[in-house]
Amino acid sequence: MGSGTSTRHHFAFQNAERAFKAAALIQRWYRRYMARLEMRRRCTWSIFQSIEYAGQQDQVKLHDFFSYLMDHFIPSSHNERDFLTRMFTEDRFAQDSEMEKCSDYESIEVPDSYTGPRLSFPLLPDHATALIEAFRLKQQLHARYVLNLLYETKKHLVQLPNINRVSTCYSEEITVCGDLHGQLDDLIFIFYKNGLPSPERSYVFNGDFVDRGKDSVEILMILFAFMLVYPKEFHLNRGNHEDHMVNLRYGFTKEVMNKYKIHGKEILRTLKDVFCWLPLATLIDEKVLILHGGVSDITDLELLDKIERNKIVSTMRCKTRQKSEKQMEEKGKANRKSSAQEPIPWFLPQSRSLPSSPLRLSSYKAHKTSRSSSIPCGGCLDRRELSRQVRSSVELELERCRQQAGLLVTRQKEEPSCSASEADSEAGELQKPTQEEWRQVVDILWSDPMAQEGCKANTIRGGGCYFGPDVTQQLLQKYNLQFLIRSHECKPEGYEFCHNRKVLTIFSASNYYEVGSNRGAYVKLGPALTPHIVQYQTNKVTNTLTMRQRISRVEESALRALREKLFAHSSDLLSEFKKHDADKVGLITLSDWAAAVESVLHLGLPWRMLRSQLVNSSADNMLEYKSWLKNLAKEQVSHENIQSSLLETLYRNRSNLETIFRIIDSDHSGFISLDEFRQTWKLLSSHMNIDITDDCICDLARSIDFNKDGHIDINEFLEAFRLVEKSCLEGDTSECPQATNAKDSGCNSPGAC
Repeated sequence: MGSGTSTRHHFAFQNAERAFKAAALIQRWYRRYMARLEMRRRCTWSIFQSIEYAGQQDQVKLHDFFSYLMDHFIPSSHNERDFLTRMFTEDRFAQDSEMEKCSDYESIEVPDSYTGPRLSFPLLPDHATALIEAFRLKQQLHARYVLNLLYETKKHLVQLPNINRVSTCYSEEITVCGDLHGQLDDLIFIFYKNGLPSPERSYVFNGDFVDRGKDSVEILMILFAFMLVYPKEFHLNRGNHEDHMVNLRYGFTKEVMNKYKIHGKEILRTLKDVFCWLPLATLIDEKVLILHGGVSDITDLELLDKIERNKIVSTMRCKTRQKSEKQMEEKGKANRKSSAQEPIPWFLPQSRSLPSSPLRLSSYKAHKTSRSSSIPCGGCLDRRELSRQVRSSVELELERCRQQAGLLVTRQKEEPSCSASEADSEAGELQKPTQEEWRQVVDILWSDPMAQEGCKANTIRGGGCYFGPDVTQQLLQKYNLQFLIRSHECKPEGYEFCHNRKVLTIFSASNYYEVGSNRGAYVKLGPALTPHIVQYQTNKVTNTLTMRQRISRVEESALRALREKLFAHSSDLLSEFKKHDADKVGLITLSDWAAAVESVLHLGLPWRMLRSQLVNSSADNMLEYKSWLKNLAKEQVSHENIQSSLLETLYRNRSNLETIFRIIDSDHSGFISLDEFRQTWKLLSSHMNIDITDDCICDLARSIDFNKDGHIDINEFLEAFRLVEKSCLEGDTSECPQATNAKDSGCNSPGAC
């Protein structure tokens, strides 16, 4: 009997031992599995973020190039001067004194057939909730009500300080929300889960309401409506995307013009004013500072509280006092350079690579010596240096163009009117911000935290700075603050603490890169100022997927975007691969492949980790790079019969070309008029030393106007670019449009320019 009991205990012990070993094995396998998933998730995240920031760098380069042209182009008439002040500057929309009156929207009639929401002022809570319901049902607010709401919003914003003071004494909790980026579903979900704004439930929305998403207009209308209904409980901070220059690239300008084709220009002009009046920060109980981007080692809250924030119309360009035309001419004559030393516009066909603009280079050099917080438009010293590059041919070319156009009026006869214009300009320039004020605003809208100590230029975004824990601690001690709340960066979980939990990033746009890519979040603060974070996903599909399925889906999307990026730089990659192929056998090692790809794209990605998903390597760890590039091209096959090299160029430049189109289309009509086209070509030809007459420019415009309706639309603009590339590829590269006279430039075909 005793022997049998002992045997059973022995078997039980063996079974328990096997069970423990099995549990340990399962645990080890699960941890490895989760670690691999986390590695894939982080890698996917890096791809999305790197591509996003690369797009911001392209925007900065494009802006720098046009800024450089305008700073070194001498207008010869009122038309040219007016065009330049509208094009890519703070004066893009003409200042209209009538906008201060109600007549702008009162003259707009609302038809009886209109079934959307209607507004009457002063607004009531029911009006704001009705807007939410109407927008949820995909109804559109009439342009009259949009303009009326914007007019009332501006009247309210003008009365607000630069830094709002909010107290938890008057409400149960204060809810802080981050970037929404035109995603209406996230805003509706926040109000559904957390409750609508009320005297007991305060909100702070921390900028970046617009761009990228498709419902930016609707989000603005809801936010502005609640701010008017609850002015003491509902607060808005400005973000870096509340900027009419940034909106040109990232979709908001296009969205407004698509939704309001008749009154879109007026809405955009009004929004430009509203954006620059948005407060810069919010302070809760004098202990928690809320701002969009971050801080720097020069951030001065007292100065920020005193500046005239409406002077910072755009953070993309520091517009300070300019030299007069006469001074510019004298400077140009005294400091002439050869055209070979000047930057070639990288978006034009003859430019095969993406060289940095002169302002980009100068600002980078400035960063090497001292931390500059500006988006690279350069400081005053940079502009003086760059003014030496004005060529001697500009004045002669403009004079010849005026004569051929029949404008024989001498400059002496134009001087009285020019002087009046200059006087007006000088009067207006008194309202421009100082360099210090502009840098202060750029820093709080564009900066990001970093783990290292110190403060350095944010070269990834192109503006603001990276600030370390010591910079945060210094600011908190100086102003007796507990912690900072910021947004500006998408986070996988919707939030992230850093700097010893002294900086909290909140991002409220879920599924920002792709469905399942990230959660949204908001933070609630009570009287104790202890942050309570709420996370969410607005897409129901993600709730039905396992973690592996969700990561695989997002990873597939990221890799697809990365392959498009690689394909867009196929020519540059091929040149770089050949450098590593010393024996000219068409093979390189995978390590060389990774080094070459990074040297071309500069994305800072873990290419060694990604190569298994991007490269089918052979057994000897070598890559046949020409076949790999051909496979990339096959993946990007278009329905149209476009050869691979043309498609590569369109992939690389489409976003930039669309932005350029909107820049030239200064009145936002959706078309480039003959006058806009002529003035732009004068600007480019003077910079590139292309001898081209007004008649030739008109012929060129007519050749691009394929449907002969007298205007150039976006499709015609892109098609002309494609034909230019095609002509360059079919001929010798040296014969690409670098003409020196009108006859050689071949004005009668778009492929010649």
